[in-house]
Amino acid sequence: MSDAPEFSRPFDIRGITAEPVTLEANDAERAALAKRFGLMSIGKLAATLSLEAEGDEIAATGALSAAFVQSCAVSGDDLPMTIEDEITLRFVPMATLEAAEEDEEIELEEDELDEIGYSGTSFDLGEAVAQSLALAIDPYATGPEADDARRRHGMVEGGEADGPLADMLRGLKGD
Repeated sequence: MSDAPEFSRPFDIRGITAEPVTLEANDAERAALAKRFGLMSIGKLAATLSLEAEGDEIAATGALSAAFVQSCAVSGDDLPMTIEDEITLRFVPMATLEAAEEDEEIELEEDELDEIGYSGTSFDLGEAVAQSLALAIDPYATGPEADDARRRHGMVEGGEADGPLADMLRGLKGD
């Protein structure tokens, strides 16, 4: 079994031009990413990014577009979702990141939060897009049946709880 990322798109820094780069995951890549991210399915994953080199640091900015199905965090029902998000990434040499890690205490600026290390002359643009998708997914997304599921299972709603456990707790409190 390979340790290669499911949506690997190595990009050589020597190939940077003014033209935007468009990436789109195929069926097999989307299925593998859905499994990795705990989703029911991913119907679309695409990104269009402009790359700009500043010395050995590469700025990637653009748009991420995704459509997927996840489980409702409460009811477990299928929950179709879409994401249209702007992403900004910076690829920096691993040596630069390792030098920063040696400092005892560092404060990250906003533009340093999405720094991704690379070695040699290439970085994996596809994996960076996949990780951006993972960060954009709401792990606690709920669907229209969530409130009914909460009531059926005696979960707290509106400050009051329902069900046998709630009755027992009220009895202990003397309500």
